[in-house]
Amino acid sequence: MPPCIHACPNNNDIRGVLVAIGQREKFGRTLEEAYREAWRLLTETNPLPAVCGRVCPHPCEEACNRTALEGAANINGVERFLGDKALAENWPLLKKTEEKRTEKIAVIGSGPAGLSCAYQLARRGYPVTIFEAFSKPGGMLRYGIPAYRLPREILDREIQRILDLGVELRLNCAVGKDISYEDLRKEYAAIFVGIGAHKGKLLGIEGEDAPNVISGQEFLNLVNSGRPPDVGDKVLVVGGGDTAIDAARVSKRLGAAEVTIVYRRTIAEMPAIKEEVEEAQKEGIRLEFLAAPVSFLRNGDRASGMRCIRMELGEPDESGRRRPVPVKGSEFDIEATMVIAAISQEPDFTGLEHLRDGKSWIKIDEKGRTGIEKTYAGGDAIELGIATMAIAQGRHAADTIHEQITGEKAERPVEMPVIKSDRLKLSYYEKAERNTGRQLPVEERFGRGLDVEVNQTMTEEQVLAESARCMSCGLCFLCGSCWMYCQVSAIKKSPVKGEPYSFELKYCDGCKKCAEECPCGYIEMHL
Repeated sequence: MPPCIHACPNNNDIRGVLVAIGQREKFGRTLEEAYREAWRLLTETNPLPAVCGRVCPHPCEEACNRTALEGAANINGVERFLGDKALAENWPLLKKTEEKRTEKIAVIGSGPAGLSCAYQLARRGYPVTIFEAFSKPGGMLRYGIPAYRLPREILDREIQRILDLGVELRLNCAVGKDISYEDLRKEYAAIFVGIGAHKGKLLGIEGEDAPNVISGQEFLNLVNSGRPPDVGDKVLVVGGGDTAIDAARVSKRLGAAEVTIVYRRTIAEMPAIKEEVEEAQKEGIRLEFLAAPVSFLRNGDRASGMRCIRMELGEPDESGRRRPVPVKGSEFDIEATMVIAAISQEPDFTGLEHLRDGKSWIKIDEKGRTGIEKTYAGGDAIELGIATMAIAQGRHAADTIHEQITGEKAERPVEMPVIKSDRLKLSYYEKAERNTGRQLPVEERFGRGLDVEVNQTMTEEQVLAESARCMSCGLCFLCGSCWMYCQVSAIKKSPVKGEPYSFELKYCDGCKKCAEECPCGYIEMHL
């Protein structure tokens, strides 16, 4: 198992995608055939590559063995390029079968979890209906992520491609309000719940009832719904996650002269995407670390600022991060025309209270099943996480639904040891610097609307170079090293391009040279 796939919450076949492009000539593929094969492998698990190529924090890259040389492969950039190419050339998503099934499936919520579940079931021939409470689909992808990170045209087109598989979408239809959950249970063979977590939390301190104090999720929802609030000149954002960074950068685009993020730990503990934090700093957003809100300053009914207290880091808490502890007598004030509390969010269970399992929101087992008959769930209504995790949960639930309807056992990931860089022959690989897409200069990001995309897609030349950097950890990529070093001709090369080498062990003398010279750690010798 390569570390990239192991680190990906959705277990996308990252190695397969990069090798298909980067090693295409060894496998006898044209460039177009290589792109199509990479697309097939990627969309087997992820129907939203152009979206994820923009918003995923790419934990796969943190695990990449290429970091032992000069830097991780730009997996996220290649995924985005493939997604954009597929949209530009109108590549359809591929079905698993042309068979039409009669068992109807209901999906509540059109966020990444619901879209993933609908996709995996529709491509198996099931009639799927998505019930969406909002006026447009996308869930947190639309209402929680700014357009400068995820252009709405990209989101709309990737969603439409899923709908083109025959999925029905009912907008402005809140289950539990506009239609009862029991009615769905009567009509549908299975229900997947992916309602997301659209309800933001405030700080729980004195004075937060002021009209210019708002949760991060409500703020982004208003902006992304086309109803941005007047933020004034000085905006304070409380929190250290992606919502806090997004809210701060959006405030800057709405005209705020001063934007400050208040975070109770240090930059090392911030859970936000590292690149997004760096971009916020480039845009002039101030980061006030080791500080926490105590109360609000008021001018009439409005908040005029926030009183904070200095913090210091103590012992680690349950998350593994050091617990912030207040420093006595260290209070200080920060002026503000708007305060955005981006500390957390939760699902809105109105009309769906029976799905909630105490304070734990919705609970599922390892196959995506809830404790309610015919009901499955995934996404932020289970636990707050990244879009890729939600896509995985939707996919696994679809596998289980198909398994329980048909009796066909779904394929589950096989546990395999993860290959690390110490198993590779690093000297085989030539050093090659990482490729990245162009970024819009800071001075060009403002005054042109909220949907000016900051990060650009890599060029084809960059993608080809980046794919070639993949070391194919743990899987043969036909380099020929084993064949060249075998002196007893125990390894046979196929005359057919792309076919793997064969081993005739009756000739093998156990010298282990093939295993020692295999650059990607594919060959193991056990005497």
